[in-house]
Amino acid sequence: MSDPADRLDEFGDIARLFRPLTRGAPGALGLLDDAALIPEAPGFDLVITKDAIVAGVHFLADEAWDLIGARLADVNASDLAAKGAEPFAALLAVAWPHGAGRADREGFARGLGAALARTGVALIGGDTVATPGPFVASLTLLGRVPTGRMVQRAGARPGDRLMVSGVIGEAGLGLRAARGLIDDPTGALEARYRRPRARLDLCGLIRDHASAAADVSDGLIADAGHIARASGVGLRLDLAAAPLSPAARRWLAAQPDRAAALLDLASAGDDYEIVATAASALPGFTVIGEVVTGEGLHVTCDGREVEAGPGGWRHGG
Repeated sequence: MSDPADRLDEFGDIARLFRPLTRGAPGALGLLDDAALIPEAPGFDLVITKDAIVAGVHFLADEAWDLIGARLADVNASDLAAKGAEPFAALLAVAWPHGAGRADREGFARGLGAALARTGVALIGGDTVATPGPFVASLTLLGRVPTGRMVQRAGARPGDRLMVSGVIGEAGLGLRAARGLIDDPTGALEARYRRPRARLDLCGLIRDHASAAADVSDGLIADAGHIARASGVGLRLDLAAAPLSPAARRWLAAQPDRAAALLDLASAGDDYEIVATAASALPGFTVIGEVVTGEGLHVTCDGREVEAGPGGWRHGG
């Protein structure tokens, strides 16, 4: 027999779980209205992004609810980080499967709230519904950038350096570790997959120096390719220059084909680092190639051309 407390109570859940996440923002109107009010900020442009996550597609079907909530916030914030925009408000839509009890909903709200609070984001509205399944949630995230300063995928110029922040490939290895396919003695790889963090610390650097940028969500190669297409330029990317963590280097050393393994790491999604182009190298970034005249992405490894294929995740049926 189901616990009455587990039944979905839309307005009760909004008041109990999500109203505290507004952080008192006046524009949220206490989540009592069907819309939010966002006063314009003189001297700033509004930048808006929206991502959805689906159970068993964008995270493991048995993932902890607090980590699901945190993931939803961070994958959206990653898009704004690549634009050089500072997030400040969010709208949430959640489709709860019938099996999602009160403790599950509380866990999701707790994880979402903690991730939003890290960056000072207020929840200002949204909607919740019930569904036979699976769980689906979508966040619309609003950010500000000084007028005319948003960094687009378009903007890369021949002669620019191609670079990426942090390390790449860890999240892909972490997914394999979570599925029991590779060893992960310390749990560091799995944690990188389960707990992504948007590189909002790089917003100012991107805004001030990058000619083009994208977040590494689909895979380094795929997202660098997005920049090449949007900018109408060619990119040369050297897999051997890709920054790797010690754990990824240990995995690489055990693989029989170095080029294929590096291609694997550079095609894995969910790293949520920033791939960018700029006139010169930026602190916290590793130069992995260059922008050239022409078009398309040309991938090499140890001086040899590599056929990259799609180079990452593609959405489709």
